[in-house]
Amino acid sequence: MSELRSGGTPAPTVLRMILGTRLKELRRGAGVSLEDAARALRVKPLTVRRLEKAEVALRIVYVEKLLHTYGVGPRETDEFLALAEQANRPGWWHSYRDVVPAWFTAYVSLETDATVLRTYEPQYVTGLLQTPDYARAVLRAGFPGDSEADLARRVELRLRRQRVLDKPDPPTLWVVMEEAVLHRPVGGPRVMREQIDRLLEATELDHVSVEVVPFAAGPHAGAGAPFTCFRFAEPELPDVVYSEILSASVYLDQRSDVAAHLEAHSRMSLRTTDETSKALLHRMREEYT
Repeated sequence: MSELRSGGTPAPTVLRMILGTRLKELRRGAGVSLEDAARALRVKPLTVRRLEKAEVALRIVYVEKLLHTYGVGPRETDEFLALAEQANRPGWWHSYRDVVPAWFTAYVSLETDATVLRTYEPQYVTGLLQTPDYARAVLRAGFPGDSEADLARRVELRLRRQRVLDKPDPPTLWVVMEEAVLHRPVGGPRVMREQIDRLLEATELDHVSVEVVPFAAGPHAGAGAPFTCFRFAEPELPDVVYSEILSASVYLDQRSDVAAHLEAHSRMSLRTTDETSKALLHRMREEYT
């Protein structure tokens, strides 16, 4: 999953990532090459590589044959296959597939299972903190051809995603956003007041941080496209970065790419303080009164 652009194969669920990594470890531990594993399945080496990278569903008959080839015992094989079947089940977001492109289901999957989310937003409030009316206005602008029914479905999905912050053991959400976000009158003054109130409420949560980089901070290294860095509890999983531009999106897990984004996020965070951020939020709320 070093790079995946929109329009390609959907990025994997977290469990599939874990099992794909485990398949690769078992193959290497058994001293089996990609070519030999492919011969056992009577497929091309690319198929095995895609299984290991979790770029495709874990076809049970393939997985079972590979485990046998790698000398895995019956008990571990049964446990692995049970997990593979679980990994292949659709997530809760599958019911929204009528309004969600396949490449974005990957984002929702990662967001659902991450323990830390570090996000940079230069244009809009991050989706996990949007109010219903703000979300509707943003999505209406992004999908001007949508019917009212489709728009309602998109808003419903966005609000459903926000439940991740209400879990008993919620992820840490660290948002760095540009002051420009607060000056963009999405939905009008009332909507903006309510949205800023939501942001102020979020700053009181122990697991949420909202930092606003003021215009006075000047240029900085991270200015550009929005991105989110996902971190997971499972140590075998790499951090994953999602970024997007107008015509494409990309998922990255190469260490150098992730490190560059994390460094940029940290540098941007140093351009403001909690006190400065809250002062900006309060001031902008008054401007929309």
